Amino acid sequence: MTEGTTSAVEAEDVASTDESVIITRLEQEGDIAADYLEGLLDIADLDGDIDMDVEGDRALVSIVSDGNDRALQRLVGQDGEVLEALQELTRLAVHRETGERSRLMLDIAGFRARKREELAALGAKAAEQAKSSGEQVKLRPMTPFERKVVHDAVAAAGLRSESEGEEPQRCVVVLPA
Repeated sequence: MTEGTTSAVEAEDVASTDESVIITRLEQEGDIAADYLEGLLDIADLDGDIDMDVEGDRALVSIVSDGNDRALQRLVGQDGEVLEALQELTRLAVHRETGERSRLMLDIAGFRARKREELAALGAKAAEQAKSSGEQVKLRPMTPFERKVVHDAVAAAGLRSESEGEEPQRCVVVLPA
């Protein structure tokens, strides 16, 4: 083997090890979050199962119900406000245990999954509108999660977008080609 081949193989092994370490850390975040959320569900006397996954560079934790999601809807709140607060509390619980900032994403009763679909459609529609009109399209103020989904949808449509304004009035502007 040549020296260049050896270093390429070693670099691949290091990258594989780094990825394994990251996945292990994210799984640990998910476990800590699940324990915290199970405690909250017990206190609130709500039934729900905890599902955990890792997507990209985030731990994903979902609270799902076998039957009636209506009780869990209280944990979502109006426009996801309670869900956002629970996500931040869960991130703080993870931070307390690990000492590291978490980008954990929490979903309850499929709220974020449905929201993601709606926002992706909104982003695609805004991109199409910007393409056909040749003018920028400014959308309503959104949370960081919502803006990220719209930016991704606009990029998938082949256009650029940017965020403008100050929180909580920060919004996405889709730029024409």
